[in-house]
Amino acid sequence: MKRSERLHALSEALRRGGKRGRSAEGLAREFGVSVRTIKRDLAALEASGVPLWSRPGPGGGYGIVEGGSLPPVALSPAQALALLAAVKAAPDAPYSDLATAAVRKIVDVLDPRTREKVSELAQRVWVDSPPSTSRSVRSTCEQAMTDQRVLRIDFVSAAGEHTRRDVEPILFAGTRGSWYLIGWCRLRGAVRWFSLDRIRKATLTRHPCSGHTVDEIGTPPDTAASVALD
Repeated sequence: MKRSERLHALSEALRRGGKRGRSAEGLAREFGVSVRTIKRDLAALEASGVPLWSRPGPGGGYGIVEGGSLPPVALSPAQALALLAAVKAAPDAPYSDLATAAVRKIVDVLDPRTREKVSELAQRVWVDSPPSTSRSVRSTCEQAMTDQRVLRIDFVSAAGEHTRRDVEPILFAGTRGSWYLIGWCRLRGAVRWFSLDRIRKATLTRHPCSGHTVDEIGTPPDTAASVALD
């Protein structure tokens, strides 16, 4: 059995073990490998994002945190490739790093044959991505949006004017290849659009937003829509 296949089977064995868990010795016997190999495999599963628990001592063992993992996912190779291509083609999209991590988790729980086919097909799709916005700026903006906390930004306008503003994030908008943070600007006392690539520095404050909503922005144009699932 290839290691990739063993890792997949090992995660299934742990999931079947439920709250009781499985001992390293029992797993080693089941897979015909040493206890040391099983422990290395368990470390590899945890490093890939599988949430494991361990219980030392007699009657102890290993298991998967209840509700903390994906069951086997039935996707076709083309569907899995579509997810990979989508996140790769939009490196500047809000939460793109989290999307990439999520897709990796999905691919990890595919059956080994499908995963191998996806890997082969992925070599046939190329993406030329533009230079990415500062990761630290994007991450701070994302956190402010998620937590609905005031964001302090150093912003450079198209005319080259430098300002420091406190902004209450309302939504992200992608248009014509660029991403914008739309929020209530406390400096101007109005809703403003801020191009993410013009934000030189972003700091998350402790102050909660005052409750501005998407309704204040209006509705998307006919050529746009939210990313909500239909």
